[in-house]
Amino acid sequence: MNRTSEPVRAHDTPWRASLYKVIFEAETPAGKNFDVVLLWAILISVIAVLLESVQSIGAQYGATLRAIEWILTILFSIEYLVRCLCVKKPFQYMKSFLGVIDFFAIIPTFLSLIMIGAQSLLVIRALRLLRVFRVLKLGRYLKEFNILIKALKSSYDKIMVFLFSILTLTLIAGTVMYLVEGESSGFTSIPRSIYWAIVTMTTVGYGDIAPKTVLGQCIASIIMILGYAIIVVPTGIFSVALTRATLEEGSKKYCPHCKISAYGHDAYYCRICGTALDLG
Repeated sequence: MNRTSEPVRAHDTPWRASLYKVIFEAETPAGKNFDVVLLWAILISVIAVLLESVQSIGAQYGATLRAIEWILTILFSIEYLVRCLCVKKPFQYMKSFLGVIDFFAIIPTFLSLIMIGAQSLLVIRALRLLRVFRVLKLGRYLKEFNILIKALKSSYDKIMVFLFSILTLTLIAGTVMYLVEGESSGFTSIPRSIYWAIVTMTTVGYGDIAPKTVLGQCIASIIMILGYAIIVVPTGIFSVALTRATLEEGSKKYCPHCKISAYGHDAYYCRICGTALDLG
């Protein structure tokens, strides 16, 4: 197995291994209780950030809400350090998907000391609620999540080529409209004209800039029609990749303990932990 795909493992030291079972595993009562408390703390912290942004509530309870943010941030910081302490390879956890989220979930509060309003970024903690899948035994949804990620990765090159083509097209369209309409119609620069082309091509249509000449309106009409056709392309690319990924994943079995280990249809036990494989 590729070492980068190995699950984060417990430290060999007994007391660190015990901490690992509580913090990283939800199978034990202590582990499940820890995750439930953690989820509530995350939810409270996100609600506190949302309420603080409401002017009337922030003016009256701002100090209390900020105190809650700091208390929870300190607790999350301790939790993050403990997670790093009880795993065998801390860097492996730190660079994992949940590890990165855990890190960025505590940074905004400290940034707010030098950047006013940075604490609003604490809403990223909502991503930590993904742990609800593990706590509520919804591991089967992780398989569907893996299928989506695989489809995105397989269609990445095609979508990037498509986006580059669209950016080139909007650059040309914006420049042409700048020459046709000019500053009198609101197309004061090529970047502003490119902004108009993007808004028009995506059929958003804010209406803050609009062509006044007949030629400009004809070009705008072509861009609008082209925009509807363009929306279909990435949808088709991703749909094909998703169908292929679904068919491939459907022929594999997953270890309910390791989660990320894939096996052929003829495998019955995990080669890492020996757990019976999920036949679903």
